[in-house]
Amino acid sequence: MTKTPPAQSNDLLCRAEAGQLLVIDLQEKLGAAMPEKVINRVIKNTILLLNAAARLGVPVTLTAQYPRGLGTLLPAISAAVPPQSRHLEKTCFSCLGAAGFEAVVHDDDRPQIIVAGMEAHVCVLQTALDLHKMGRQVFVVEDAICSRRLENYESAVNRLRHAGVTVTNSESVVFEWLRDAQHVEFKTLSALLR
Repeated sequence: MTKTPPAQSNDLLCRAEAGQLLVIDLQEKLGAAMPEKVINRVIKNTILLLNAAARLGVPVTLTAQYPRGLGTLLPAISAAVPPQSRHLEKTCFSCLGAAGFEAVVHDDDRPQIIVAGMEAHVCVLQTALDLHKMGRQVFVVEDAICSRRLENYESAVNRLRHAGVTVTNSESVVFEWLRDAQHVEFKTLSALLR
């Protein structure tokens, strides 16, 4: 495996050793409200990110918005969650209001936060903007987020870009985490992209 230099706060590429994966509110009842093609895309790409995070030692935090009302995590997501992941419940829209989220915000060894989840224009947007304002380097994965309405999704992505948050895609994140085709996990993870 090729050794990469330590992350800097101005890195333009995702680095596994500097990153954290945040999966926001991929829950049953909320997922059922999404267009089928859209939620299937989000599930597929989030599972890719979860698998890559597990294999590359990237910490994972998952949130659930008011689980009594919106249900538990989608079964396919639950099945892919690495064992050491943090699970946080919340009622606030920005994850920064969730008890225990301080560990994500204040992990200076891992300033890059890769964001997946829903809804793009509510919890994803508010969390990403709050994290960005606090000086974290935020990468929102546009093919692993969604909203019930396309115009809300597009508005959120445009607003995030305008605010200076990096908008990327799941394959870019995985290949940036790997950095080299000689990485010991390259064959395994690249097989998941087919």
